[in-house]
Amino acid sequence: MDWKRLKAELLAANTVRLEGVPCTGFISRSTAGPTAGGEGSVFFSKDGRRVRLSVAREGRVRLHHHGEGRVTIRTGDLEIEGKLEPAGLHCPRQAYVNVSERCIFHCRYCTVPLLGGGTKDPADIEARVREVLDRVDAIAITSGVSDSLEGEECRVRSLVKRLVLLGKPVGVSIYPTPETPQRLQDLGVSEVKWNLEAATPALFARMCPGLDYHAIRASLDRSVEIFGEGAVYSNVLFGLGESDENLERCIEDLTSSGIIPVLRPLNPAAELATVPRPSAERILRVCEIHEKGLRCHGLDTRKARTMCTACTGCDLVPGRDT
Repeated sequence: MDWKRLKAELLAANTVRLEGVPCTGFISRSTAGPTAGGEGSVFFSKDGRRVRLSVAREGRVRLHHHGEGRVTIRTGDLEIEGKLEPAGLHCPRQAYVNVSERCIFHCRYCTVPLLGGGTKDPADIEARVREVLDRVDAIAITSGVSDSLEGEECRVRSLVKRLVLLGKPVGVSIYPTPETPQRLQDLGVSEVKWNLEAATPALFARMCPGLDYHAIRASLDRSVEIFGEGAVYSNVLFGLGESDENLERCIEDLTSSGIIPVLRPLNPAAELATVPRPSAERILRVCEIHEKGLRCHGLDTRKARTMCTACTGCDLVPGRDT
């Protein structure tokens, strides 16, 4: 089985049951997004490509750890050997940090508002990043919204001022205000990611009440003017009820504007816990649409330096996985 098909199958399964030698040092735990508060995840790697799998006692995929990161994955009739990658912070080769582990908004697929986490001190975050600095190539920053968009941006900018001095490219993904892109570029941020979350404004309004799709879209365009084409990203979840045609129009809209979409299969959680995860076939179809959009507008995911497109763990990424 080729990697593209294998990864689609693993992403569709999503969960993994750990067996063999304990995976101490290889389990990463998330404090942001739909997987926050879970049992953690592991990064399975083969021939330089990776996929992130959520740890679950009844996981659909079995992963046998032989020791020192050497593993065999078993799914259906397949057995695939590979290795586990240790996370720098949250993901391999990056220090990916979450500033506020709480959020005043209640996106229907996100567990963060249900967990009531705190807000980290910039000095503590800097200390943690310094501990892994020799094992990472980049720094990425995300955050919930603990009180207001403006207040969260202020906290993130305070952290950016510290982390850009460490000599690694820095990417930022938060909910932007109109002034956010220029302020971050002035501080030395390399790449930004403002998330549209859904393929259509109507779906966004249903999934993310209280947030403004069109304001985020405007910030994406402004960011391309500031950071350049291919240095601006946007997460778009699929499996929320959109059609392939909806996704194709969204991808065309973004790629024609110089924005790289991050197409992510829904992780059923929070209010959407009973919604089916997209199948391997749908993940492959979406990847084909995504690949066409990137190719038509000359965008190359291999140039990504930070955040999700550089990691590839949660998504099937044209140019890196294909």
